[in-house]
Amino acid sequence: MPQRADRGAISEERFHRWARRALAAGRTGLLPLGDDTAALALPGDGVALLTTDALTEGTHFLDRSPPRAIGRATAAVSLSDLAAKGGRPVALLVAVLLPPGTPERWAREVLTGAEAEMARFGAHVVGGDTKPARTRAVVGTALGISRRGRLSPRTAARAGDLLVVTGAVGRGGLAALGLGRSPSPAALRALLDVRPRVREGPVLAEFADATLDTSDGLAQAARLLAEASRVRLEIRTEDIPIHPALVRRRSTAAARLASAFYGGDYELLAAIPPGRLARARAALSVLGCPLTPIGEVRRGSGAWLSDATGRFRPMPPPGWRPFARRRAAR
Repeated sequence: MPQRADRGAISEERFHRWARRALAAGRTGLLPLGDDTAALALPGDGVALLTTDALTEGTHFLDRSPPRAIGRATAAVSLSDLAAKGGRPVALLVAVLLPPGTPERWAREVLTGAEAEMARFGAHVVGGDTKPARTRAVVGTALGISRRGRLSPRTAARAGDLLVVTGAVGRGGLAALGLGRSPSPAALRALLDVRPRVREGPVLAEFADATLDTSDGLAQAARLLAEASRVRLEIRTEDIPIHPALVRRRSTAAARLASAFYGGDYELLAAIPPGRLARARAALSVLGCPLTPIGEVRRGSGAWLSDATGRFRPMPPPGWRPFARRRAAR
């Protein structure tokens, strides 16, 4: 039972549902409010993509995390959102919130890391802001370019589509398992090792009806897609491509699956018509990216996962819950 103090406390999903009703963009935008990015029409069939994300100390990074890795991750999480809408990155703004007395070198390293990540894809940090704050945080706001026919909104999955995922699931959970009471420098870097599918996103968008990234985990992405498209998603456990390093760990299948669903993978989950699958896989293979069918879209509601008997049960809750009460890892 929740404590009285928690009544009315923020729920991310409930707040997003309210915003979609309360804000005009929830009814008039090219993409539904709450999709990976916002989309604004440009002349012709061009679309400007906008997305923003924040990394905060104690939740997304720890006090000894390398600031350059924090900067890279700040850029990468927004790049992943752009990729999910078939976008090409153009620019990034970075706002740095710091307690007074923070060494200036820390802020410089954050910006250097963000610029290095953007430059990998032909884009740059073009400005931002600095403000005093009680806790360190870094906010990235990215701009990208796409086309109207390439947005693959998460509201567009259709019964009969196949569910596919890029790469392997569970790298984020594997990084979280490496954190102990005194995490090593390698573990701190791994926690911020975000690998957005920037090149793959525009290619997959040519074939997919709906796409979103798995930043909060495959289970949560499936739930969001099912809710947005008002369909039933059925995912086969045995077909999920779990990260090899997670498979090699000596743990039960249930524990491996829980880690795989933790979040922080930044792969792409897509609904794609069966007739386009072969061409999509061939196109992504040129980039060295596997595309694995893991289930189907059907009429109905909710996200479902097959159990050991082949029967489907409701998708388990996400491992990553941003507003859950917990003590920050140290």
